[in-house]
Amino acid sequence: MKNSIKIVSSLVMLVLIVSCQDKDYRNYEYMPNMYEEISYEAYGKYDVFPNQMEAMHPVEGSVSRGWMPYEYPNSTEGYQEAKANLTNPVPYTEDNLNEGKGLYTIYCAICHGDKGDGKGTLAEREKILGIPAYNDQGRAITAGSVYHVMYYGLNTMGSYATQTTERELWLINHYVMDLKDALDGKPKRAFEDETTTQEEALVEQEEMTDEGQVMSEEAQTEE
Repeated sequence: MKNSIKIVSSLVMLVLIVSCQDKDYRNYEYMPNMYEEISYEAYGKYDVFPNQMEAMHPVEGSVSRGWMPYEYPNSTEGYQEAKANLTNPVPYTEDNLNEGKGLYTIYCAICHGDKGDGKGTLAEREKILGIPAYNDQGRAITAGSVYHVMYYGLNTMGSYATQTTERELWLINHYVMDLKDALDGKPKRAFEDETTTQEEALVEQEEMTDEGQVMSEEAQTEE
């Protein structure tokens, strides 16, 4: 008898629970703060944030993951330093050159032209004037100066540091320097052996590791 009462009571409770559900309305919420977050509008002012600004600046010295700081400043002096000292770290291989050509077609050819002569579509339509050819003697571009300008932008040309990765900028750089050589009538550069380049990188990495171990051992000896 007692078991029957329990079973009937359970069934009644189940029916009551199910009957209280209504798909058109929300059911009761327990601890709603667990899943109903407080949203803030971008650039809004709220007391919970420092200076009441929702869009706060990154912590000083922080960098985005996968991004390496560029050591040359956006100035005339920085441009000259990059022009004289900065070199392309990406191997000059056929695959890399072809990839650079594809990126150049996407980002650069519209202004600079397919041949790098400054006669792109926008120049021909007179939307942008005064685009120099890559072999312009007054500029005497180098791999370093090309990268610096692509990174920061110059005059009417904007920066491409946000649209492309560091490696992609260097791939474009290879193709730009190839176009310059073609305009100058120079023979095409010989491709690097990618296997050899990788081996050299491994050797350099091992040497740096060895130097680090030696410095660590010397520090331990001094202690």
